[in-house]
Amino acid sequence: MTSPDPNLAERPLPLFGDLDEAQPLALSSERLPSYIMDHRKRLRARFMEGGAAAMPDYELLELILFRALPRQDVKPLARQLLNTFGGFGQVLSAPVARLSEVQGVGPAVVQELKIVEAAAQRLAQSRVLQRPVLSSWQALVDYCHAAMAHRTTEQFRVLYLDRKNVLIADEEQARGTVDHVPVYPREVVKRALELDASALILVHNHPSGDPTPSQADIMMTDQINLAAQALGLTLHDHLVIGKGRELSFRAQGLL
Repeated sequence: MTSPDPNLAERPLPLFGDLDEAQPLALSSERLPSYIMDHRKRLRARFMEGGAAAMPDYELLELILFRALPRQDVKPLARQLLNTFGGFGQVLSAPVARLSEVQGVGPAVVQELKIVEAAAQRLAQSRVLQRPVLSSWQALVDYCHAAMAHRTTEQFRVLYLDRKNVLIADEEQARGTVDHVPVYPREVVKRALELDASALILVHNHPSGDPTPSQADIMMTDQINLAAQALGLTLHDHLVIGKGRELSFRAQGLL
């Protein structure tokens, strides 16, 4: 991989402040080129007037990259990231190691992307935590998609509910490979007892994008259901999250 142009190298940024439209950069007397400044002003204005719906993915990604690369035209990098990972969500959720392989991506870019990813997940989580899950099912599904749909390896999570079906904990139980994740039914129900939970919902993702459950998924769900029933716990559902869609074991008659 060729070395990036030192003139475009990332610099540490202050947490607050708008570098590219204020005073000259702290480490240089050079101001932001006018064509870049004007482009950034136009994008920001369009975003404030019309929101994300008024912008294609590459422009929304540009807005995120502005702070990380204050003296660079970030449009080429935004397009490169989308081409590399396949979509906006995939860019945000890409592993740090893979992001860092993209030419032009350094620690500052990675940090900005991961901050936005964390904020999106926190927002989605706030819409379901401490709320009755069964009466806000779509919010729960949206949260699961935000947290898991674009992951490149399988992840298994358990949502623990109290007697009123309020979500009291969302915990990752295991991570696996691109097509397998190890799950131990005993640990799932043991944790439910520790949390004084009364019910649970299983969630895992399929990096392939196809949420069709495997025979191993079905067998694992049956084992957890039997263990839960033995202890007086209710297994409401098992959601398999794909890209853009999900599958419910209960809706499919598998539970």
